[in-house]
Amino acid sequence: MASTWSPQSWQEKPARQMPEYPDKAALDNVLARLKSHPPLVFAGEARNLQAALGQVAEGKAFLLQGGDCAESFAEFHPDNIRDTFRVLLQMAVVLTFAAGVPVVKVGRIAGQFAKPRSDDFETRDGVTLPSYRGDNINGGEFTPEARIPDPQRLLQATAQSAATLNLLRAFAQGGYADLHNVHRWTLGFIADSPASEKYKGLAQRISETLEFMAACGITTESVPQTPATEIYTSHEALLLPYEQAMTRVDSTSGDWYDTSAHMLWIGDRTRQADGAHVEFMRGIKNPIGLKCGPSLDPDDLLRLINILNPQNIPGRLTLIARFGADKIAEKMPALVRAVKREGAKVVWSSDPMHGNTIKLKSGYKTRPVERVLEEVRSFFAIHRAEGTHAGGVHFEMTGQDVTECLGGAQAIKELDLGARYQTACDPRLNASQALELAFLIAEGIRDERMKDAGLAASA
Repeated sequence: MASTWSPQSWQEKPARQMPEYPDKAALDNVLARLKSHPPLVFAGEARNLQAALGQVAEGKAFLLQGGDCAESFAEFHPDNIRDTFRVLLQMAVVLTFAAGVPVVKVGRIAGQFAKPRSDDFETRDGVTLPSYRGDNINGGEFTPEARIPDPQRLLQATAQSAATLNLLRAFAQGGYADLHNVHRWTLGFIADSPASEKYKGLAQRISETLEFMAACGITTESVPQTPATEIYTSHEALLLPYEQAMTRVDSTSGDWYDTSAHMLWIGDRTRQADGAHVEFMRGIKNPIGLKCGPSLDPDDLLRLINILNPQNIPGRLTLIARFGADKIAEKMPALVRAVKREGAKVVWSSDPMHGNTIKLKSGYKTRPVERVLEEVRSFFAIHRAEGTHAGGVHFEMTGQDVTECLGGAQAIKELDLGARYQTACDPRLNASQALELAFLIAEGIRDERMKDAGLAASA
């Protein structure tokens, strides 16, 4: 029998990746203020997302999750929010057409500040300081003052998240997401891309579909849904005192929801079955994610699934695979088989970013686009071989023209990284690289659909 859960029951469990605040009274004061703040999201929205993810689990929809590695105070600007949203829309249209099913759009945005770290301390030129853990905890500047965890940062991060959500809702419902505009932007990308020939075929088929819709009377004026869309928010539930402060009882259901985001996930470093993060996440009713890396044993995964989704509700739990292109073929199939054998109703999503980070002699951390794509290809191939559903993809990306990941159609080289390397933490795909990957994934999905159709016809 599971022990009684409450928003603070995690405090009785071992907690990893938590900062040490030197002024506990100041932290308590900030958390008390946050408890009285309005929710950032609503329980009904989280339930809608879970229902949509339930369709993904059944193979009737596809999940696109993407956004910043770590949001920052310095890069907070409406243009940056708009540009990230715009790329997500473009990727979603391409994937919708390829998969032939709705695409559920979830941003790593409006709350993705805190980051787990491999080491608690960082050393430069013989000087050792606490590691930077995200702008809602401490500063990235390498000074003793900046690296002290400051609870006031939680208030700034919450205000930034609220403003970001307001703008996203306005973009999503105010006409910016019009299907015809999104496709027009994509055609502009193709015209400027060095690999434009690769994408023209799929783009032309989308154009023909939109023209057919218009000929049938399905236009922005006649169908109100075409200029609007749904966008949900997500982040890693790492800083548990903050997540506890944002957790509320839903007045309509009596259930507890973490109102800091629609969806939260548990990282690969904090997924201990007897740990604080799993304890907190098992009790909230939001849809949740679980990062699955190469060190995860099949039996441990099944135990976590049983803890986090004991009622086996489709859409409640998304398993986010982050193995690395060199490990996925060896490590992932056993997990997929175990989950299938257990009959667990989960969403499988590919995070091809975190397992493919390399550090160059120049000091830059980067991710080769080809390795990212290789892991995605392997992810789809494994699910096809196991007879399971590859439900989605999870990217760290930005709408800005950064130079942080190597390769892609732009052929970014090591010498180019310093031009616009702006990330607060890990390297992100830029707008061109993200959309390029969407096209390449889309072609793969279409090829698989055509093979499946051929097999069905010959059966």
